[in-house]
Parts: sequence; C-alpha cells; structure tokens
Amino acid sequence: MGKRIRAQRRGSSPKNRVNSHRFPGANRLPRVDDDVAEVTDMIHSPVHTGPLAAIKFDDGTTGHVAATEGMAVGQKIAFGNNVSLRPGNVTILSQIPEGTPISNVEARPGDGGKFARSGGNNAMLETRMGDIVRVRLPSGSLKDLPSHCRATIGVLAGHGRTEKPLMKAGAAHYRAKARGKLYPSVSGVAMNPVDHPHGGGNHQAVHGPNSVSRNAPPGQKVGHIAPSRTGRGRGKRKE
Repeated sequence: MGKRIRAQRRGSSPKNRVNSHRFPGANRLPRVDDDVAEVTDMIHSPVHTGPLAAIKFDDGTTGHVAATEGMAVGQKIAFGNNVSLRPGNVTILSQIPEGTPISNVEARPGDGGKFARSGGNNAMLETRMGDIVRVRLPSGSLKDLPSHCRATIGVLAGHGRTEKPLMKAGAAHYRAKARGKLYPSVSGVAMNPVDHPHGGGNHQAVHGPNSVSRNAPPGQKVGHIAPSRTGRGRGKRKE
C-alpha cells in the first residue's frame, strides 16, 4: 500500500500554510480613473520580490502598489488616461509611446496587473495595431494585449536581488518558508517505493510511464500530468 506522499501530507496540514498575517497587502492596481495618490511609506513584504509602496488617495482610500525605481515617500502618483510619463504613474497602453519600459501590466482591463511584476523586471511596449498593443515581456516573448489595459511607467525596484548568493541552506529555507514553498525539494526517483510512485529500483529512473491522467487521485498524480503528447520529438520530416 505504501503511504501518503509528501504532497498529500502537506495538503492536509495547517502547518504548511503561509503566515499571511505578515503580508502588508496585495499588489494590485486600484480601480480608479483620473485620480492622484501620495506615497506614504515604502514597505518590505516577505512574499514579494520587490518593495511595495503604500499609497493614500484624497478620499482616505489606501492601497499598495509595486514600487518603481526612483519612487520615494511623498511622491504623487497619477492614475488616468492623460498622465505624464513619470515612473510610477499608471495609464492605459494606448497612451504609452513605443519603447517605453513598463511594469505590472494588465492582461485584461481592470484585473490589477499580471505581467512584469517581480523586482527589477520590466516589459517594453513594442508597437500598436489598432485596438491591440504588442508588449515584449521580460522573458523576451511578445504578447498582444487590449489597448485599454493599464500599466505602470518605469522599471520595478529591487534589481540585483539574485546577485547576492544565499551562502547557506538556512537562508534558502527561510526564503522558501516565507512563500509557503517546500525546501529542500527531493526528486521522486531518489525516494523509496513507499514514499513516491517513482521511487525504488537499482537506478534513479522512472520505471514505467511517467504520464498520468488529469483525473488521477492524489498520491498517484505525479510526473507529467495530462501531457498533450509523449515520446521524443522527431522534428520536421525532411523532404
């Protein structure tokens, strides 16, 4: 019978939940039009890779947005369709010139931001094609988005965080713990048969198919889950 694998145990135990009481707030673009907010504080969030800026509107509404490079306490941030191209301001993609670095880009108008959200990253507005705007993501891929999606002007703060080595396993442990991640991660083929479906054998290899159904029960659902294809890619056939 074996036993429940680690993924099953973690799913039912409250000790594996993230201590969300230490998170200052979500990084989402507020749904406002033609308004101005003031940066009241710069906050470190354990779950985010860059600093957050606490903002306050004139009506007393508060929120958090990802801080861009050069942002400071007391700075005014403008939200709307006709704003200056100053780092930190938020406007729609159709109002941003081509070649402008942007961050926290929305995938759909009003969703609060989905792309280029990690510290030190930014996207680049490539070109406009009517109601569609083509954006180059930090990965280098191109994404066509509706022109009414919003984005923040500038590069996100926190650049260079990956340049400092962790030095010891304890640093990696606490970084993973803050995000509710498992550290260290052990591959299934390195385990015993009772611990994982891929465990056991005289060599570290998956002895059998490593693709499982989308409807497989927990404990069996490991490896390639519902792959679109299996086997080695043969490439194009030469004529």
